[in-house]
Amino acid sequence: MFFTKHRQLIRWIIIIASFAIISLILWNTYVFFQKFKAEERVKMQNWSFAQKDIAETIDLNGTMGNLPLQILESNTTTPMIIQFAEGGLDHRNIDEKKAKNENYLKLLIEQFKNENNPIEIKYNNKVLSTLYYGNSPLLNKLKYYPLALLLIIVLFAAVVYFFYRSSKIATQNKLWSGMAKETAHQIGTPLSSLMGWTEILKMEDTNPDYIIEIEKDIHRLQTITERFSKIGSLPTLEKLDIIEETREAYDYLKTRSSKLVNFNIDTPEHPIYVNLNKQLYGWTIENLVKNAIDAMKGKGDLQLTIHQLEEQVKITVTDSGKGINKNEFNTIFEPGYTTKKRGWGLGLSLAKRIVEDFHNGRIKVLNSEKGKGTTMQISLKTI
Repeated sequence: MFFTKHRQLIRWIIIIASFAIISLILWNTYVFFQKFKAEERVKMQNWSFAQKDIAETIDLNGTMGNLPLQILESNTTTPMIIQFAEGGLDHRNIDEKKAKNENYLKLLIEQFKNENNPIEIKYNNKVLSTLYYGNSPLLNKLKYYPLALLLIIVLFAAVVYFFYRSSKIATQNKLWSGMAKETAHQIGTPLSSLMGWTEILKMEDTNPDYIIEIEKDIHRLQTITERFSKIGSLPTLEKLDIIEETREAYDYLKTRSSKLVNFNIDTPEHPIYVNLNKQLYGWTIENLVKNAIDAMKGKGDLQLTIHQLEEQVKITVTDSGKGINKNEFNTIFEPGYTTKKRGWGLGLSLAKRIVEDFHNGRIKVLNSEKGKGTTMQISLKTI
């Protein structure tokens, strides 16, 4: 109860706390990096002092002390280049094969200058050599640690976000499914009444043509009720002739659409059998035909074609409407996408779900050109 009431406040507390923790980790990493870098600087200064001591010892008695020599030999990780005053170069902890190339060493010197200030090795106020050194492998790894940490945090946040989003979508889907089933239930009551009144009209010697049209619309309402009742559940597929089912949906819309639309349908003469759900497939065809009519603003040419290609059947709906931009070919199937002033943008997203999720087929924009029209295509497996 408390969480529900203060959900927004808790959400902001979590966000601020997460930001504070991340900032603290990054700051501590930065401080540690700087301390480690300073310690490495001291180590390299000691190395330069040892180099100086060796030069002084050799100059005085011709022998090297053990301590300076141990200091020189102890550094096996930090890459360094010694540039002598006379112009020669020496190196340590650098790949021997690459170090044979003097240009490579010169490039490294420039890189080391950017990473650390060079150290001059002097004797009797005279510069004997200059020490250039880079970051050790451990320091380099530590340098990228904050980036790796940020990447992990971003990935974790993405996982949490997608989990939250999936949970929210699942809840919304349950809500829409419940509303759809309730709508189907509510339509059932007046539908039963209309069927009763139709029987009364038959006994009253009403014009049979009127009765036929009323019965068609009652049948249409029954189909809509079945469609809504199936939302949220896995539909049953049966072996049906796709030509017959397509014609049925197509003809229903043809008789109830503008006479300014030139309807044309081209299908094979033989039946083509596909595993279909009658109500949902009809819904898909109606959505495509209605969208085509809307794209033409109720006036133009509409062509529906069915042809079989090996083990697939292709159903195309072509209009002479305004067309679609190429970068919108996939966007139009997203829920909520619409170019109409009215509408929820669910028609094509439902069509995609019906074709691809329930019938294991494909639906796509086959081609489209602005001002010339669009062709939509459905691909289904035959049996």
